[in-house]
Amino acid sequence: MSEVVRLQELIAQKEAQIQHLQADNQRQAQEIKLLKEKVDLLIRRIFGTRSEKLDEAQLELLLREADSGKADASTEKVEATLIVENLKPAARRADNSQHRERWPEELEVEQEVIEPAEVKKNPEAFRCIGEEVTEMLDYRPAKFFRHQIIRRKFVRRQEPELAPIIAPLPESLQQRCIAAPGLVAQVIVSKFCDHLPLYRQEQIYWNRHQVWLPRQSLVRWVQLASEWLKPIYRQIKDQMMSGPYIQVDETPIKYLDPGNGKTGQGYFWVAHRPGEDVLFEWHTTREAKCLEKLIPIDFSGTIQCDGYSAYDRFARQRASEGKAVLLAGCWAHTRRAFYEALDHAPKEAGWILIQIGHLYAIERRLRKQRAGRALRDAYRSSQSQPICARIRQILQRWQMTRRFLPQSTMGKAIHYALDQWESLEVYLRDPLIEIDNNLVENAIRPTALGKKNWLFFGDANAGERSAVIYSIIESCRRHGVEPYSYLRHVLTRLPSMTNRQIKDITPKAWAAANKATVAPKAA
Repeated sequence: MSEVVRLQELIAQKEAQIQHLQADNQRQAQEIKLLKEKVDLLIRRIFGTRSEKLDEAQLELLLREADSGKADASTEKVEATLIVENLKPAARRADNSQHRERWPEELEVEQEVIEPAEVKKNPEAFRCIGEEVTEMLDYRPAKFFRHQIIRRKFVRRQEPELAPIIAPLPESLQQRCIAAPGLVAQVIVSKFCDHLPLYRQEQIYWNRHQVWLPRQSLVRWVQLASEWLKPIYRQIKDQMMSGPYIQVDETPIKYLDPGNGKTGQGYFWVAHRPGEDVLFEWHTTREAKCLEKLIPIDFSGTIQCDGYSAYDRFARQRASEGKAVLLAGCWAHTRRAFYEALDHAPKEAGWILIQIGHLYAIERRLRKQRAGRALRDAYRSSQSQPICARIRQILQRWQMTRRFLPQSTMGKAIHYALDQWESLEVYLRDPLIEIDNNLVENAIRPTALGKKNWLFFGDANAGERSAVIYSIIESCRRHGVEPYSYLRHVLTRLPSMTNRQIKDITPKAWAAANKATVAPKAA
């Protein structure tokens, strides 16, 4: 009898051991699956395409196959790969069909007349009956020139004993500085607009023009220009923060940190409002206190941002101070999370992406119609709001049924969307708010191109100077102003201007003034 009991205990121990091993095996299988998802996502971020455009027809095909039960695991994988790798054909065709003039009509024309050798020998024997015109686009490289200011001295004929008179020297950026405003503007545009580091500019000026401009001089001129442009920078900030709505985002930039032997991590905090200028502000951290410096204490309105926790802490801090600050979410960031989960949950993520695509289709239609506030509100209430409700309902169902592991890419996407849902619906209630933060992200993009070339700032102070200049350059781009012409003009005028005149030379004011002067000519 004791042998039977001992045998039963041994069997029970073995069964418990088997159950423990099976549970451990299942846990490891889930962990391996999550690690594979992370590795796949990392590989796609490093080596994959940056575009997030999708072919809606392929998504719908995948969903139809899923509904009919015909899609197996291999089909899901193949379809997901096609979805990720292919761009939207309709969008590409639309881009190719757009007509763009090769050059402006007012472009200078230089003519070269070629006569036949027979005509040159005896021109009286021939009569011209027409001509053949062959047109080519030519280019002449930029050139340096010495700008001499000659001030003639005069004495009075009747009173020669009096001191001679001479015209005063025009106001300049800096006394005895050899760089004229045009050269300073060229250095700035080359670095911050064309992304040419100063050491490359030094080589170009010497090798192509035999003009020696040491890098240290170029650095000083950039610093000089940023100091003169600060009043315009402050005017841009005052105008932007006086409104009820801004978009904010941040991007990392490395800088040399003396004493540590390595680079530190700084950040550009970028603010923008549709139709206004762009504001860059430099900070060496990403903490919520940076927002306290960026956004004035008297600001009251809506801030559109991503899900970074610093924004939420900032809003709670302002609420405790009696300042109402509402956070609006960004659907582009939400969409990006589901796009990253597309490989591992193609049917579910694909369905969400189609619904978000419907939201963006409505916004494109409104932009095409140049809709006002009333029409935007009507469209969003009648069409966008039901789509958002449908998305939320299915996400809540997936979360409650634990359809996806919380640490999987799809589980994280669901958690991010539901956690941000209140802020994601803000744009439905206010027609002034955009659906996403893409306008400010587009303003950040040139800095990403630049830091691939110059890698990092020379020090933390260089970040502040760069923030001033980037704000001017990107504001010019946003208003269709040619940066070099603008910078040359304002750097020439600033030394003789008063603070009250600064509001008239911001990029937005400059663009409006130019349109006002061009309009009568066009009429």
